Amino acid sequence: MRGVRWRRAVSQAGRSVAVWAVSTVTMLALAGVLPDFRLQSPDGDDSPTIAVTAAVGAGVFGLLSALVWPVLVRLLLLVPALVLGLLVFFLNGSLLLLALRLNPSGQSEVAPETAVIVAAVMSAVASATGGALAVRDDDAYRHRLHRLSVRRRRGGPACETTPGTVFLQLDGVGHDVLLAAAATGVMPTTARWLGHTPGHAATHRLTLWHTDWSSQTGASQLGILHGSNHDVPAFRWYEKDSGEVMVCNRPTSAAELQRRAVERTGDAGLLAGDGASRGNLFGGGAEEQALVLSIAVGRRDAATRSRAGYFAYFSDPANAVRTALSFVAEVVREIVESTRARLRRQRPRVGRGGLYPFVRAFATVVERDVVVAAVMGDMLAGRGAVYADLVAYDEVAHHSGPRSRDARKVLARLDRSLALIANVAEHAPRPYRIVVLSDHGQSPGETFRARYGLTLGDLVRAGCGLPVPRRARHTHSGAEARAAVRAALRRPEEETDGGHRPAPGPEPLVLASGNLGLVSFPDVPHRMSKEEIDARHPALLSTLANHPGIGFLLVRSERHGGVVLGAFGAEIPLDRLDEEPGPLAGFGPRAADAVRRTHAFPHTADIMVNSFHDPADGEVLAFEEQIGSHGGLGGPQARPFLLSPLDLSAPVGDGEELVGAEQVHRVLRRWLSERNAPETPLEPAPERAA
Repeated sequence: MRGVRWRRAVSQAGRSVAVWAVSTVTMLALAGVLPDFRLQSPDGDDSPTIAVTAAVGAGVFGLLSALVWPVLVRLLLLVPALVLGLLVFFLNGSLLLLALRLNPSGQSEVAPETAVIVAAVMSAVASATGGALAVRDDDAYRHRLHRLSVRRRRGGPACETTPGTVFLQLDGVGHDVLLAAAATGVMPTTARWLGHTPGHAATHRLTLWHTDWSSQTGASQLGILHGSNHDVPAFRWYEKDSGEVMVCNRPTSAAELQRRAVERTGDAGLLAGDGASRGNLFGGGAEEQALVLSIAVGRRDAATRSRAGYFAYFSDPANAVRTALSFVAEVVREIVESTRARLRRQRPRVGRGGLYPFVRAFATVVERDVVVAAVMGDMLAGRGAVYADLVAYDEVAHHSGPRSRDARKVLARLDRSLALIANVAEHAPRPYRIVVLSDHGQSPGETFRARYGLTLGDLVRAGCGLPVPRRARHTHSGAEARAAVRAALRRPEEETDGGHRPAPGPEPLVLASGNLGLVSFPDVPHRMSKEEIDARHPALLSTLANHPGIGFLLVRSERHGGVVLGAFGAEIPLDRLDEEPGPLAGFGPRAADAVRRTHAFPHTADIMVNSFHDPADGEVLAFEEQIGSHGGLGGPQARPFLLSPLDLSAPVGDGEELVGAEQVHRVLRRWLSERNAPETPLEPAPERAA
């Protein structure tokens, strides 16, 4: 045992010396090419003196980075995470200036702006050198990855033979998109798991599952993590009893939805006990939560705990520099790609200016790096269950299209993250099963506004006989990445057109959730019936139902309980949809059940509006400014995937379908209970209660 410790100590010392030597050479090289950086006195020094000066400077800078940087990050705990990212270069440059001042030779000098460049290059080189050397040593590799953990367990992980499970949610990646990416080599790790690579047998099975009508992260992830997404009719909706607009990615709404789900099921969630929730909207009952939106509200300590993942990651200056450089590169990449699309007059296209390049870079670089690092830390800490959401693809596909070149590049980078996590699993203190899944897909198509020159809100106002603005306003987009950016900036509350509590009045409140629209009349305390709407606004329902961009409407009926309305006077009671689907015919065989379930929710809007859908190419018309959308029925948005190891039981039996996020929750819970031998698949799910 003593010999092993000595070998580890000698190995660590050797790596430290190697990193120091490479850093010294890097400093000498930079001093030779940068005019405002010198390591010698104005009169000149001999080579050995310059080399010693560089060695001392590199050594002091390394020590300061190791000892002072984590303290600085801890002192900046209350600073918004994105602001900390912008401070990375300034702080690193300041440490280099301090290191040169502490150099006993007193002969080195550097301009402040040059110090930023020198510090960034040296941190990157030291990180690459240390990582390359550590990979060759399993113990060192594990130690290095431990430093990426959001929160290590005290005393270190104990050896455990019971398998743990990691659930990785690739937000917005549809079943068909994943298959195509694996088949074309965009996602080689996924292809290897599926057995699509020559010489590799399949290790995972791919299962298609079907979302509820509300095909968006809020409804799906709440159902997956907490077992109930009851009364979540859309991404955003108006609740008449409280007078509040609920938005799934607003922290106060997320916390309330989680509370309701726990109350309804009587269970804390999928991750209760020894679990970790990373980068999600909801906590799932996990013991460890970071970057979770539902706890980024209320007490300051809870909000600080939610952002702890950023600070754990950025406490390593090499991580900070690497991610900051990648962030800048991604901003430039987005500007170039959007300019190219504009010059080529690409259609469909939405605006990608303003702050969007920074939102995209946050989702595809910062959020990905931090969440992946947190997952690796959880695995090395031996946690039993981890659930993490990676939103990169979803954000890019909204603005570039689900099958665009931009989206494929993001899929390739996500696949590399899967490979990295699988590699870490080999060094974890317990075996891990990696399950990859998505919460929904995305359907392509231009926006409703681009095709018809008006928004859904304009059409509703016209049907009500109200004035319509001459120029259609942009509809607010509610992609998940924007909520993560707001939380990182400590400004998590989303502003909607009507505000959190719109003033009651006779004018309709129109909210959009992808290609699903919701129309409410705040001055009426109950859900209005078709008969009441016709009496108040005789032309409204026919204006909507007969518009070519509208697929169907759902309204309450005093005669039939609920009806689906379509063009040319179609009016089908809900209990007759199986025999006479009417306007639902093109939306698939599960549309009727999804509509009936939503109709039974207490907070379903007065009028539920689903856009047009072309079954031939899956196209829908988003009521938001998105050319890849989700939130309603129609196309690939309702067909996500579940990729699970073969040593877990099959999600469902032969010939059965996996329908709804609540059934996915039951499958994942069963897998967590499986130890060494798979159990029998679930019996067909009972009919879900309204």
